[in-house]
Amino acid sequence: MAADQAAQVPPSLSAKVVGSFAYLTVKDRMPTILTKVIDTLHRNKDKFLEEYGKEGIEAEKQTIALLSKLRNEMQTDKPVVPLTDGLPDAEIWNRYLQRHRQVEEDQEAVSWFKSPWLYVECYMYRRIQEALWLNPPISDYDVFNEGKTLSFLESQQAVMALCTYLEEVKKKTEELSKKELFLHFKKLLQVSLWGNKCDLSISAGKDNSQKTDAIDSLSSLQPFILVDDSDLMWSTLTSAETQGPPRRLDIVLDNASFELITDLVLADFLVYAGIVREVRFHGKSFPWFVSDVTANDFHWTIKQTMATNHRWISKCGVRWQSYLKEGVWSYHDHPFWTLPHEFCEMAAAAPDLYAALQGSDLVVFKGDLNYRKLTGDRYWDHAVSFGTSLRGFSPAPLCALRTLKANIQVGLQPGRGERLSSVEPDWMSSSKYAVIQFHSSTTPWQQD
Repeated sequence: MAADQAAQVPPSLSAKVVGSFAYLTVKDRMPTILTKVIDTLHRNKDKFLEEYGKEGIEAEKQTIALLSKLRNEMQTDKPVVPLTDGLPDAEIWNRYLQRHRQVEEDQEAVSWFKSPWLYVECYMYRRIQEALWLNPPISDYDVFNEGKTLSFLESQQAVMALCTYLEEVKKKTEELSKKELFLHFKKLLQVSLWGNKCDLSISAGKDNSQKTDAIDSLSSLQPFILVDDSDLMWSTLTSAETQGPPRRLDIVLDNASFELITDLVLADFLVYAGIVREVRFHGKSFPWFVSDVTANDFHWTIKQTMATNHRWISKCGVRWQSYLKEGVWSYHDHPFWTLPHEFCEMAAAAPDLYAALQGSDLVVFKGDLNYRKLTGDRYWDHAVSFGTSLRGFSPAPLCALRTLKANIQVGLQPGRGERLSSVEPDWMSSSKYAVIQFHSSTTPWQQD
């Protein structure tokens, strides 16, 4: 039976397919990101000199040399090589590489264009971390911080509008019926969904900030949500109100800047409305995929909102800081989130994290990379159910909120993916479309 199931699992997306989104990413977008990283380090050499003296300049030169070598390896499709920095996760990465070599039975086959796209893209960001770590004193420098900061600052009008909306809703929360609460939840959930468009790894670091009122845009974006399971999410969060305390929500974050603000606003609404008692945010332990949230990004964002002179933004920031102080909110950055594994491997590769997620009432996975890891980033038929693509990963009821930026999408009505492909060949990678997909292994009324 296990062999039959394994035989049904499709192959991984790969840059082997010339012209595919994976191919164009490895050929063009990833080298562009590396070039921007090199440029960022070079532009900051005076800062390194000022802070660390000649040692800082030498570290900058050596880091750039390693990154230039990495870019050349990628562009010439060289074999993937083991990590050498001795960090705690290096052995895990190297074992993962060895496993791929054994599967391929050919060391040369584990290369940038021949191997799974998910693996080599994650590996690139881990190699960036290695280049920095091998060159103190700039080991902790965030090469993506400038872009994340600029994106946040350029989204201030949208942040202002969203925080103002939240405060207006909160003034009347006690008067709202359950149906009205659900409608506000649905709006803020969709804001969080479309906030995922602000992804600097997809734009290769170019400006991708939110400049308009996200609430005002929702009605025009509604037709582009291909799957909307927000009612199932709401039922999961509210079904036991009469049987026990409010629920625990876990949010596996994606991008910093405006998207993070949308996640914080959604979490604030659910706590303030008494629907959720605790929110655990999960981010990355080091800079990842250009704009992914790190601990520094998370706490810096809240401090920025507290310090602003806009009344409602600062009020939100003060409340968010109090949530953290009181333990209502917490931030976690398990090393597993920066490993190349599909999530169906989590129970074996990171049993402590899997056990922690089992204590959640709902786990929300934000963004494209999380979706790729949920589904294994494979050539699934579009009509295959979301639950099937998870391949047994079900620590708790879970939901994926994602704007489509890669060639993977499951859980559609039969024929819909093909119809979209005939009209818009790039529908899976343009970020025009989005999904809110729910799965629970214990929910008999779910269509999965």
